[in-house]
Amino acid sequence: GNKRKLTTPNPSVPPPPSITVKKTTSGFNGRNKEPKWQCVEKCGACCKLEKGPNFPSAEEIFDDPSDVELFNSLVGSDGWCIHFDKSTRKCSIYADRPYFCRVEPAIFETLYGIEKKKFNKEACSCCIDTIKAVYGSSSKELENFNAAIWSST
Repeated sequence: GNKRKLTTPNPSVPPPPSITVKKTTSGFNGRNKEPKWQCVEKCGACCKLEKGPNFPSAEEIFDDPSDVELFNSLVGSDGWCIHFDKSTRKCSIYADRPYFCRVEPAIFETLYGIEKKKFNKEACSCCIDTIKAVYGSSSKELENFNAAIWSST
């Protein structure tokens, strides 16, 4: 779109804040037009650390050898993170988990070169791909994730 630059006669007076128009039209089924990323409890798809050849290896993700070493030390014999409790589907070190286990804009930018403004869309598609790879395309986990990201709350 064409954005006109607001000029302020007095440089000591800040320009007015930009106004964001929120679209009130919903897409099909009363859904939002854009998904809003959120973590869904008891999923844990991202805790399956060895996801196969379609996913990057630790060496491909990290520049710092100590990150590669830490990541690899978390991989259990079954490919799942050693801190993922499969019975409760929760992380046993959640509050103290490594930075790369956190789905946050700054981390996506650092690790994957994804601009902050594209974080939401990329995080959603990243989770969808991961959930499909770990649990399958018609899984309850995928259904729960899609319901969460498309809900209007």
